[in-house]
Amino acid sequence: MPFEIYPWSDISDQFSDNLLLGNGASIAVDERFKYSSLKGHAIDNGLVTEDVQSLFDFFRTDDFELVLRIVWQSTNVNAALHIEDDKTEQAYRHVRDCLIDSVRDIHPEYGEVEDHLPSIATFMKCFKTIASLNYDLIAYWAMMYGNELKNGHRFKDCFSGKSFDDDWKRFREPYGDDTDSSLVFYPHGNLVLARDKLENERKIASAGTGLLESILGKWARGSYVPLFVSEGTKGQKKKSIQTSFYLNTVYREVLPSFSNSVVFYGWGAGEQDRHILDQIARSKPRKVAFSVRNSDQGYCNRVNELVKQVCGKDCKAFFYDSASAGCWNNA
Repeated sequence: MPFEIYPWSDISDQFSDNLLLGNGASIAVDERFKYSSLKGHAIDNGLVTEDVQSLFDFFRTDDFELVLRIVWQSTNVNAALHIEDDKTEQAYRHVRDCLIDSVRDIHPEYGEVEDHLPSIATFMKCFKTIASLNYDLIAYWAMMYGNELKNGHRFKDCFSGKSFDDDWKRFREPYGDDTDSSLVFYPHGNLVLARDKLENERKIASAGTGLLESILGKWARGSYVPLFVSEGTKGQKKKSIQTSFYLNTVYREVLPSFSNSVVFYGWGAGEQDRHILDQIARSKPRKVAFSVRNSDQGYCNRVNELVKQVCGKDCKAFFYDSASAGCWNNA
């Protein structure tokens, strides 16, 4: 018997607690995000040098952030000890420039996506907690757009200035004349997050229209390295999460707080992200809703079995049309 795929409006009133965004959410805004990995884009466009590939091979990873951070730390140690090592410095520059060029090629500018932001902000504000698995700036720009409206609702990322506040639950309290709020987190990091030379984790703040170039400029100057986990197996991603105070806090505290109901938009339910569902399942949600493209019954069947296996038989799975009115960027 086929699974019923609802219009979002038919089930939206049952889901107002938690939202998780997968790569499909980014693709819905700009198809350039269809690239399965930044490294894949770099290879296809001839950006990966032999030295850079040797580093990926040595560390057995496809994660740009990990390789860049390791080589960046090596160059900083060499500089502190006045050790001349041109090869390490060149390797760092190659990895850095390769990552910058890949992000610049794939990521749209603010002006190319701003027409989507009103619908996305309207959708996001319906949820108390939002987690985006995507490294891009779409959700962040939608937050900024929504906050500029000053309509009684506020998006909060739980950063005080540039630093994450581990007492994140206190941000649920409304500010001033606000009546409600949505907390936004990045379980795999994001372009707005970075590490400095002392391994301090920071948020890079800038005007929305110039944020992307501001971030890439800071990488290029060697001020920061990015904090996001865009690639790798489930095990590799979990190891990367454990190296970050912010990511570990989101993984161990925020995701297991996703009780009652959870909406998934644009999430492929791949094995590489199974650790995310495992953490959410710890809160024992009663119902979950997954977006579906092109009435894909195979996806529905696979997800339904996964939900039963991970969340238990008492958790009910709903499916809704990813292109239906009112969800994500569909006006």
